[in-house]
Amino acid sequence: MARVFVTGSNDGLGRDAARRLLDGGHEVVGHARNQAKADGLRAELPAIADVLVADLTSLRQVRAMADAANATGAFDAVIHNAGIYLEPCRVATEDGHSHVLTVNALAPYVLTARMHRPRRLVYLTSGLQASASDDLDDIDWRRRRWNPMQAYAESKLYDATLAAAVARRWPDVRANSVSPGWVATKMGGPGAPDDLAAGSLTQAWLAVSDDPAAQVSGAYLYHQQARPAPAAVTDPAFQDALLAAFEALTGDALP
Repeated sequence: MARVFVTGSNDGLGRDAARRLLDGGHEVVGHARNQAKADGLRAELPAIADVLVADLTSLRQVRAMADAANATGAFDAVIHNAGIYLEPCRVATEDGHSHVLTVNALAPYVLTARMHRPRRLVYLTSGLQASASDDLDDIDWRRRRWNPMQAYAESKLYDATLAAAVARRWPDVRANSVSPGWVATKMGGPGAPDDLAAGSLTQAWLAVSDDPAAQVSGAYLYHQQARPAPAAVTDPAFQDALLAAFEALTGDALP
């Protein structure tokens, strides 16, 4: 039995991944944005061990959740599933950062830097990362004219890069990124064409499976199959530059 923490698990792919893991006999700690959503998740998945509460737009709350998670002991795996999609304009967090950047990329980075190191890390990315810019000059969209799709795509490129960077820096940890496909969740919309059931399979499999095919690190996967990542993702220089940018924005260094 593995002990797994899943962010953004009160609906969509995160909830499905948590349910898969619980059905497999694993211990799952979930996460929700507020107490009402946490209570709803507990009611829907009564076997869940606990639900931590944090609004991921607040780095203060992200750090508090990392401390709360550490207080419960080490996890075997962490699935960084939480994310937001298109915002019509740049919305600033209490820290002054873009909501999209913070929830999708800075929060996973801060949790990775602050939580006890698990044996496995899974980061949710998107096939849209292929259209992202790898120019790190203004990742927080303070000077550029806001582009909702580009902001989202870049955040997903950063997730895949973070996974690859962690895999390179921490050889004792299996860190990978997963594209779940375009599936019919609240984020994906009702017309999404991909298989919803398959959308949560790969991240749960990477988190706990003894299948040799799941014993990879630094990979980008879609439906349990490795896929080529954008060149920036596997470039150590880009990885280091991104980590430096994240440290500058958050004040947290990756150990």
